[in-house]
Amino acid sequence: MNIQTKPPHTAAEKAILDSFAEVMGQLPGDAPVTAARDKLVSAISNDGLPTRRLESWHYTDLRNLLRDVPGQASGAAQQVDPLVRGSLVLPLVQGQSADISVPDGLELSSYMELLASGEAASRLVARGADDLIGRLNGAFVMDGYSFSVAADQAIEEIIEIQSTQSGGQVHNRFAAGFGAKATATVVDRHLGDKGQSGLSSAVTTLDLADGADVTWIILQGCGEADQRLAQLNARLGADAKLKLFVINAGGKLVRQELHVEAAGEGAHLDLRCVNLLAGDSHTDVTLTLGHNVPNTTSSEIVRNVVLNRARGVFQGQIRVAQVAQKTDAQMACNTLLLSDDGEFSAKPELEIFADDVICAHGATVIDIDHNHLFYLMARGISEKTARGLLVNGFVDELIDELENEDLVEALETLIEQWLADHG
Repeated sequence: MNIQTKPPHTAAEKAILDSFAEVMGQLPGDAPVTAARDKLVSAISNDGLPTRRLESWHYTDLRNLLRDVPGQASGAAQQVDPLVRGSLVLPLVQGQSADISVPDGLELSSYMELLASGEAASRLVARGADDLIGRLNGAFVMDGYSFSVAADQAIEEIIEIQSTQSGGQVHNRFAAGFGAKATATVVDRHLGDKGQSGLSSAVTTLDLADGADVTWIILQGCGEADQRLAQLNARLGADAKLKLFVINAGGKLVRQELHVEAAGEGAHLDLRCVNLLAGDSHTDVTLTLGHNVPNTTSSEIVRNVVLNRARGVFQGQIRVAQVAQKTDAQMACNTLLLSDDGEFSAKPELEIFADDVICAHGATVIDIDHNHLFYLMARGISEKTARGLLVNGFVDELIDELENEDLVEALETLIEQWLADHG
């Protein structure tokens, strides 16, 4: 008889369970919310952290990578200036929201209110057995924001969700709904402290009604010792357009999941992702995209810059349902590998059950073109400056697709500063 026993908890798993026992009495929510939290923690206890045996975590063995689980947030993080002057800032300082006045057409509440009222109980569920982020965040979530944009409403100001963290644990949730033909631009910005070790998780849910047009930018600038686990779930109605930008420029261990469903005919997704990787960091971007109805389109481009001993991962799965005829889906992952010690793993996938589609994917790994480098240096430009110009051109092409010039300038400045600091 073979008796299978569950492996003992790792130090990180034990720290997560101990941390929950410590704070469970302080977490907001009524009885159904508490029951949902208990169920999620029990699942973590029973299954442990994901390992390479789970296909979706094959390149990010969290059981081995997640070693340091700090205590609850107790640092002195502070709000900073918005990325673009004049933005409507929704601050989260050490995970806590604030009372904010919003313009007409925008309704806002804190996620703590949804938890306290019990309204969020049905949302504290995991996507599946491999959804460690959903389990962890659902168990510990304390606050965040929930907002909606009314139908036919155009929000002119950039909305910046600004999360600043200085060590400890921070777990937030965000829910955003966009009415029919509504338009908005949102910057989801997370900043860490270089001198502190922090663990953060975030789960974001986007619901785009028919004809909504939304630009959503995830800007991750964690500290060099931070660990961040984040997930975005989006549903696109008929003729809805989501322009999703992801920029990773920090963190020791980062996993960003993107789960998008094109649920209405005419829906379109643009994903543009820039991963700036240095040191001995590990950054994983995992995408699942479902084309569930006919006549939907998508375009995904991922650009990666890898320095030192950094390791990056992109997993991109596109699923085309049998009824989803006339689907057009294009995906590309391009990596600039600037170190012999760096690594990048790309795993593009297509699951196509319809026969009248146009779908393609590709992946490349290159170094800087020495002919281009020679051309610049022959005109009196130093090698370091020339390399910076070529790397900038590699990633700025994606940023230039944004329509707001102030936003483009701010993001290009951020990328230039990162390259100057790590070049």
